[in-house]
Amino acid sequence: MSTTPTLVPLSSQGAGTGPRDPRKAAMSGWIGSALEYYDFALYSLAATLIFPTIFFPSENPTVGIIASLATYAVGYISRPVGAVVLGAYGDRHGRKKVLVFAMLLMGFATFAVGLLPTYGQVGLLAPALLVLLRLIQGFAVAGELGGASAMIVEHSPDAKRGFFASFSLQGTQVGSILATAVLLPLAAILPADQFGTWGWRIPFLLSAVVILAGYFIRRRVQEPPAYAAQSGKPESKRFPLVELLRTRPGALVRCIAMTFTNVIGMATLIFGVSYATQKGYGNGFSSSEFLWVTLVANIAAVATIPLFGALSDRIGRRMLMAAGGVIGGLLVTGYLWAIEQGSLPLVFVCVVIVQGIFFQMWNATFATFFQEQFPMRIRVTGFAVSQNIGLMIASFFPSIFTAIAPPGSTNVPLTIGLTTLGICLVSAVATLMSPDTKGKSLDDLEVQKPAKAGA
Repeated sequence: MSTTPTLVPLSSQGAGTGPRDPRKAAMSGWIGSALEYYDFALYSLAATLIFPTIFFPSENPTVGIIASLATYAVGYISRPVGAVVLGAYGDRHGRKKVLVFAMLLMGFATFAVGLLPTYGQVGLLAPALLVLLRLIQGFAVAGELGGASAMIVEHSPDAKRGFFASFSLQGTQVGSILATAVLLPLAAILPADQFGTWGWRIPFLLSAVVILAGYFIRRRVQEPPAYAAQSGKPESKRFPLVELLRTRPGALVRCIAMTFTNVIGMATLIFGVSYATQKGYGNGFSSSEFLWVTLVANIAAVATIPLFGALSDRIGRRMLMAAGGVIGGLLVTGYLWAIEQGSLPLVFVCVVIVQGIFFQMWNATFATFFQEQFPMRIRVTGFAVSQNIGLMIASFFPSIFTAIAPPGSTNVPLTIGLTTLGICLVSAVATLMSPDTKGKSLDDLEVQKPAKAGA
C-alpha cells in the first residue's frame, strides 16, 4: 500500500474543512493492528510454551499449564472494561488519541513482561505481576480495532469503505504471524536452558522498537474531517455508553451475536489443536505440525481479507458475512474429520478452506459493518463494546467443546461441527436482521433513525 495521500471530496452532511486520506489511515490501522496483535499473540504462544515452568510452581506441571492458560484468559476478561473506557475516549477526544494511547499502553505491558522476575526468584509475586500485565494487555487491545476501523471508515470514500477498513483486520493476522515467526526460531536455535533463562524475553523486549515505529506513523494521521467538525457539539459531551444503551440497544445485541461467528476459529485453531495433539483423543499429531497449520491459516487469511473487503463494497456486507459464517460453520465437521483421518495434507487443505476463505468472508467485513451500525458520536464505543463482550463470551466456547466432547468420546467431528453450525446460524440471523448498508453513505447512515435501522 502506498502512503501517497488520496484526496477524497467530502460529502455534504457533517463535512469538515480538510481532505480525507484513506490510504494513510489504512496504513496506520494496518501497522497498529499488526503491532498490537503481535503483542497479544506473543503472550498466547508463550502461555503454552514457556510460562508454565517459569512463572508457576514446578512441582505439578499440570497445575502450571492450567494456571498459565488462566492468565491468557484474563486478557479477555478485561477487554469489555477497556472497550467502555477507551471507546468513550475515542468518541469524546478523538480516534487518533485513543489509538496512540492504546498502542503505547500495549507496548509498555508487553515490554514489561520481558523484564519480569521468575517464580524461582520472587515466588508468587511473579504470577501476580504476570496477571496484572495481561489485564493491561486486554484493556489496551480492546480499543485498537474499534478506533482503527472508525478512523479508516470515516476517512474512506463511501464506495471503498470495506476495502480500506479490511486492512486493519489483515494487520491482526500479520501480527499473529510475526509472533510465531519471532518466537519459534529462537526456541529451535537456542539451547533449552538459555531459551528458558533469557531467550524467550527477546521477542517481548523487541516490542519497544516496533511500538515506537508505530507511534510515529500514527502521529502523522489526522482526525477524520467529519469527526473533527462534530467534536465540541453538545451531543458529543454525553457519555457514549449511556447513549449507546439508550438509543441503539438492538444494534448492540445484534453485533454481540454476530461476533459469535468467531466460534469457527475457536473450533479449528483452539479446540482443533487439542483434538489433533492431545493423547486422549488419539489422533497422533505433534504440536509443531499444528503450529504450521495455524501459520498457514493466518497466511491464507492475509491473502484473502482485502479481496473480501473489496467484494463487500460491490455486493453488500450482510449476505457475504452470513454466507461465510454459515458455510464455514458447516465445514468445521469436515476439518475435524480430516484430523481424525490423520492426514496432514488434508488438514492443510481444510484449514485453508474453512479458516482462510469462508471465515474471512465474515472477518474481512465485520469491522466495516459494525461501524456502519452506529452514529459517529458513539461509533468507537458501539464497536468496541459489542466486539469485546462477544469475544469474552466466545472465549468460553473451547471449554464448552471439551466438556461436550471430552477425550474418549465418539463422533467428535459431528458433535463439535453441529454445535459450531448452530452458533453460526444464530450469528447469521443477527446479521440478516441488521440494516443493509449497501450503497449508503456514512451521512445517510448517520441521520438514519434507530427505528428504521432495526435497532
